[in-house]
Amino acid sequence: MELVAKPLRLSTASATFEADFQARLHWSADTDAAIEQRVADILADVQQRGDAAVLEYTARFDGLQAQSLGALELTQAELKAAFESLPAAQRDALDAAARRVRRYHEAQKKASGESWSYRDEDGTLLGQKVTPLDRVGIYVPGGKAAYPSSVLMNAVPAHVAGVGEIIMVVPTPRGEKNPLVLAAAHVAGVTRAFTIGGAQAVAALAYGTQTVPKVDKVTGPGNAYVASAKKRVFGTVGIDMIAGPSEILVLADGSTPPDWVAMDLFSQAEHDELAQSILLCPDAAYIDAVQAAIDRLLPTLPRAGIIARSLNGRGALILTRDMEEACAISNRIAPEHLEVSSRDPQRWEPLLKHAGAIFLGAYTSESLGDYCAGPNHVLPTSGTARFSSPLGVYDFQKRSSLIEVSEAGAQMLGPIAAELAYGEGLQAHARAAELRLKNVPPQRGTP
Repeated sequence: MELVAKPLRLSTASATFEADFQARLHWSADTDAAIEQRVADILADVQQRGDAAVLEYTARFDGLQAQSLGALELTQAELKAAFESLPAAQRDALDAAARRVRRYHEAQKKASGESWSYRDEDGTLLGQKVTPLDRVGIYVPGGKAAYPSSVLMNAVPAHVAGVGEIIMVVPTPRGEKNPLVLAAAHVAGVTRAFTIGGAQAVAALAYGTQTVPKVDKVTGPGNAYVASAKKRVFGTVGIDMIAGPSEILVLADGSTPPDWVAMDLFSQAEHDELAQSILLCPDAAYIDAVQAAIDRLLPTLPRAGIIARSLNGRGALILTRDMEEACAISNRIAPEHLEVSSRDPQRWEPLLKHAGAIFLGAYTSESLGDYCAGPNHVLPTSGTARFSSPLGVYDFQKRSSLIEVSEAGAQMLGPIAAELAYGEGLQAHARAAELRLKNVPPQRGTP
């Protein structure tokens, strides 16, 4: 059967554009009720029975039998051996990617992750103390595909932030371990790693078991069960975000070879049938050329079936009046990945407010950001780039306010605090401030 990929063709000049556009963008993050209930049962079971429950679910869902959860822990020697077993080209690529990711996140830490303080004229010290989390858990997807890049993008910024322990969980269905994933854990400085996955792995990290230590935060993407579990354990632990299907939006002025843009659209469509790939362009002839490239190149790819279903179900080729309108629509979409494929990307970048990552220029393919450019590839999806940021060093740190009030400062601040506290009816607050004054006023009555 011949594969056909025909993304929806839209024009902003059409009277029905707004309705058609919203229908194509729509994706519900609601999880199936049966999944929610199953996840709730798994979390409760792991919280109660610990290792035994994790072993039972790992056997049931991954077909991986073990007598103890300790038998599913990967040793540092095993991670190092996996790295050394790789072909030289893969070792070099992994090392190079890790260096670039580390360098970027070290720069990020210097820019925004340091403690600071200052003193007022009266000697009062005010500031902020930045400290790393003690222990984090990183979830690395496994099963349909293996993602060593996800190991780097989660573990390296945690390591740069100074996290004390990095606990990795990765499903290995039927015991099939991917050497690249294990090698990436070695390169990125993972402390401990377990071959478990799904909601039971998230529960083990969040609650702790006899073998898996309880963490302070869980990061990393996963399937619907993992996403549901992360939502449910939030509050017991921190989480990074709830990831939806992958997205790419390409703003093109028609100057980039159509084959390049078609392949960039494919690069996200091949992830998942629900992934979304959209082209915004003011040149109708160029959109035709991209569609022709899609028709020609699709049969050459191993994941052509997934790509076709993604493009047919959620893809779009949108004709805009001009590039300014394309930028405005992009801000409404707030995509995970945004490529500005034009002769002068710097002209349009100031108009773009909402995106997980912005890739400037025809040579900046989204795939470079996925693997080795340096910035993090864990990005907000489903329009959440309007208020969320990429994963970074700051996700593995916390901030504590520093306040040291001098005697002189207490004379100035005390009356202010007391006045406001009395106004709120909080007498003890007010008196605590007043008792530090040189001339302590009489206690006021309740307002």
